[in-house]
Amino acid sequence: MHVEKTALPEVVILTPKVFGDERGFFMESFNQQAFEDATGCKRQFVQDNHSRSRQGVLRGIHYQLEQPQGKLVRVVHGSVWDVAVDLRRDSAQFGQWVGIELSAENNRQLWVPEGFGHAFVVMSETADFLYKTTDFYHPESERCIRFDDPALGIEWPELPVPFALSEKDQAGSTLKSAEVYSPL
Repeated sequence: MHVEKTALPEVVILTPKVFGDERGFFMESFNQQAFEDATGCKRQFVQDNHSRSRQGVLRGIHYQLEQPQGKLVRVVHGSVWDVAVDLRRDSAQFGQWVGIELSAENNRQLWVPEGFGHAFVVMSETADFLYKTTDFYHPESERCIRFDDPALGIEWPELPVPFALSEKDQAGSTLKSAEVYSPL
C-alpha cells in the first residue's frame, strides 16, 4: 500500500496495490495491519456505507459531535472531489482543509479521522462512494457546515452542472457559528 501524507498530518491518502491483466484486476481494499501501519492509529470499523450520487451532488460538510466517526472513504465507480476539514478547536490547523480526487481509476482512499468534517462532490456522471466508519451514525449529534463558507475557502471543482444539495446541507452553519470539537 502506498501512503501519502497531506497538509493535515492526521489525514492520509492510501493507495492499494492493484494487480491486473487482460482478465481484470485484484486489490486488497482493506487490511487492518496495513491501515494501522499507514495511519499510526488502531481503529475498529463498525459500519460500512455505500452511496450513489449523480454529477453535481455535494454532500457535507458533515460530522458528529457525539460518537465522532473516523471515515475511510473510497470510490468504486466514477470520481469525486473529496474534502476533509479540521474541526478540532484546539488544533493548530483548525479550519484548514485538504481535497483530493478519489476515483475508480486511481483507487485512492482517504482516512478522515475523528474530529474532522467530511464532504464530497460528484464530478463524473454518477459515482458510487463507499466508506467505513469507526462509530455508528448518531443523527442527534450530526452537524453540518456550509460547503461554501468563505472562512474555509474550499476550492471546489467547476462542473458543467450546478451543485445539488440536500435541505440539511443548504441549511449548514458557518464555521464561526458551528459547534465544533473542543478539547476534553
